[in-house]
Amino acid sequence: MKRFSIAVLMRLTVLLLVVLAIVPAVGAADRDKLLSEPGVYGTFAAFSLDADWGKQDQAVRIAQLTVLKGVVEQHREKVAIDLYLLRGLSDHADVLFRIHATELRDTQQFLLDLQGSLFGKHLKTTGVMHGLTKKANYVPGFPDQVKADLKIPSEPGPKPYAIVIPIRKSADWWGLDQDKRAAMMQEHTEASAPYIKTVNRKLYHSSGLDDLDFIAYFETSKLDDFHSLILALEKVKEFPYNRRFGHPTLIGTVKSLDEIIEVLAQ
Repeated sequence: MKRFSIAVLMRLTVLLLVVLAIVPAVGAADRDKLLSEPGVYGTFAAFSLDADWGKQDQAVRIAQLTVLKGVVEQHREKVAIDLYLLRGLSDHADVLFRIHATELRDTQQFLLDLQGSLFGKHLKTTGVMHGLTKKANYVPGFPDQVKADLKIPSEPGPKPYAIVIPIRKSADWWGLDQDKRAAMMQEHTEASAPYIKTVNRKLYHSSGLDDLDFIAYFETSKLDDFHSLILALEKVKEFPYNRRFGHPTLIGTVKSLDEIIEVLAQ
């Protein structure tokens, strides 16, 4: 059995060297642009590791995780990839990839290569959600003070926690005229204002791209403030128009690729 494991590891190592040799040196995509401009596709792909993953020798796991690193680096020219560790905080998945791209097919190719890799053979997809960043629909009509509140800078320092909430609106919401929706979204925004410094938010529009209307993404270092934010939003007039809020709610910690590799190698 030991000879078999060593032989397998040697083959994996040789394959890894070949993979890394043929991956071209690529420049990274303009990450700041992808994360800040409208018209960018955002995909959230959550995976669990299968039972066979933990049964392998650690050296084999490390070799397969190094292949993961090669796949990620291969695609950084066209997509921005963020990783999150859900294991230990969520029963929905072990890891989450957030991918930004100007073309959704670039995200598709990354996920195909990921799932087709030696590491990817151990991944079980638990959920994939797509959205699109857009300019704010209602903010231009808000009072100046509300607009000023939205420009308050976030508190400095890392925000290690990430939360993803899928949202589906009711038909009644879309049946309201623009002015009524705008008034309720102003109330929504005012309820959120006390938490702008401690909870970063990003909204993705999913209608037509998924069985959702929105994906709300949050980062914070203060989960108690995030908890208070959600309680405040549940009290505004807009909230009952949500047919779906969460289900699932994904919560995890922001990790670098190397940190993910270190944790999953254990």
